[in-house]
Amino acid sequence: MRTLVTGGSGRLGRSVVAELAARGHEVTSVDVAPGAAPGVTPRTADLLDEAAREAVFTEARPEAVIHLAGVAVPFGRPDTEILSVNTRLAWAVLSAAVAHGARSAVAASSPTVFGYGPETWAPRYLPLDEEHPVAPWHSYGLSKAIIEETVRTLARAGSGGCTLAAVRPGYVLAPEEWAGATTQQGHTVAERLADPGLAAGSLFNYIDARDAAELFALIAEHPERVANGQVLHAIAEDALAERPLAELLPRYHPGTEGAAAGLTGTQAAFTSGAAERALGWRPTRDWRTELGRADAP
Repeated sequence: MRTLVTGGSGRLGRSVVAELAARGHEVTSVDVAPGAAPGVTPRTADLLDEAAREAVFTEARPEAVIHLAGVAVPFGRPDTEILSVNTRLAWAVLSAAVAHGARSAVAASSPTVFGYGPETWAPRYLPLDEEHPVAPWHSYGLSKAIIEETVRTLARAGSGGCTLAAVRPGYVLAPEEWAGATTQQGHTVAERLADPGLAAGSLFNYIDARDAAELFALIAEHPERVANGQVLHAIAEDALAERPLAELLPRYHPGTEGAAAGLTGTQAAFTSGAAERALGWRPTRDWRTELGRADAP
């Protein structure tokens, strides 16, 4: 299958293009930063440039589009820039996928749409699923909520046989980070485990980039199993913590005390049950099996 990946040189993108290539897809990876991977056709382009975007889509003729490009972390750039880049890119890429006849187009969202962070945050229930209301509190989370609404808007408008979806990957851990490379916040995984305060801001969530990549690939291969406009979680089923979240969450997020009491053992604050029901996907890697593995890249 001809598959176009935007942001294919990024932390998640590298694993996505590798997974697609391994599954036999004809992969085109487009990014503003040059990158190359075995079996992948690289393209360097700014997809906010209409002519460049049209050229990429015309050449790649994608049957599936996986949109990962954009500002990747909260507070990484000025708020107005985060909003502008992320939301305009999503509309441009997803609408181009529809216009060029792709069978599926899936965009990366984020669990930050739930608005955790402020001390006053109080979820209605835990673990958080895709049905829990969203209430972003910073521009990055807002941009991701708008991306999800973009997916639903294009689905409502009539997507011409293209199934649109959004995936909320957890805190992405690239394969080399299990072996000690720093994560996107500048800490190692071991440091995040040793100091719960480092992972508390993300509710101790995470996902191995290879597990997330498999979910993106499954959506590309089986769009008929996903409802048009659907949002799916891609988050590990256990928490990035050595203590139960029933104990840790109220310490850092006082408003979670009631809801967190129901979390047992190593249970995470999120569930990815919708992806399992739709596509049979479950994450297979966790910090207990992967941390410090000698064969990590």
